Amino acid sequence: MKGMTTMDVTIAASAFPPLALGFFGLGTGYLIYGPQELFGWPAKSEKVDMGTGVWGIWLPGFCQFVAGTILFLGLGLFPGTFADHTANGLGSSSPLYMAAFAFSAYGIHWFGIGWNRYRGTDARANTGMTVGYTVISVMGVVVFFDVGDWPVGLVFVGLTAIYVCDFFASALTPGKTLHTWGLRGLGCFHLITGVWLLYCAFAAAVNMSLGFNWKL
Repeated sequence: MKGMTTMDVTIAASAFPPLALGFFGLGTGYLIYGPQELFGWPAKSEKVDMGTGVWGIWLPGFCQFVAGTILFLGLGLFPGTFADHTANGLGSSSPLYMAAFAFSAYGIHWFGIGWNRYRGTDARANTGMTVGYTVISVMGVVVFFDVGDWPVGLVFVGLTAIYVCDFFASALTPGKTLHTWGLRGLGCFHLITGVWLLYCAFAAAVNMSLGFNWKL
């Protein structure tokens, strides 16, 4: 239209990507699921499945999905939002793309995991999922170790172990030796990775809130 002019809008770069939210949600979810898988506590029942299912949807599911969505918006729709975080020890924006991809993908799949646990569905339906998410986990290992971010790289090492164990826990008949070892391994790596994720959440929060320089 005649007389109209274009306007350039500049968005100031933010030093506050929502990493702590994603780390916290996944880590706490792992601490909820791990004891049942490793120790059989609490004993599996319909009510326990409903409780763990709800937590699965809202903690590792919703927290990661929100974190991934914000990161993708900042990296894609509003370029430059997360342009440089070297001051907070978070590296350049490139590894944040992997973080956005992982948080989004893991969050969405936890919606499915939580709902399936809530409904008490057959775990064999998870078998193909474990293959796809093993691949994503290996991607994270490659990306974060390549950029020298070993704390987050270790998260993806744990994730890789989790989905390898989950393959055997999902694909095989309960009672079989490999199924049992897969389930116990799943619980073990859930707990170990969950504790490390809470460290990452703590580091991200204090770095951004107080200007600390905890390794992340």
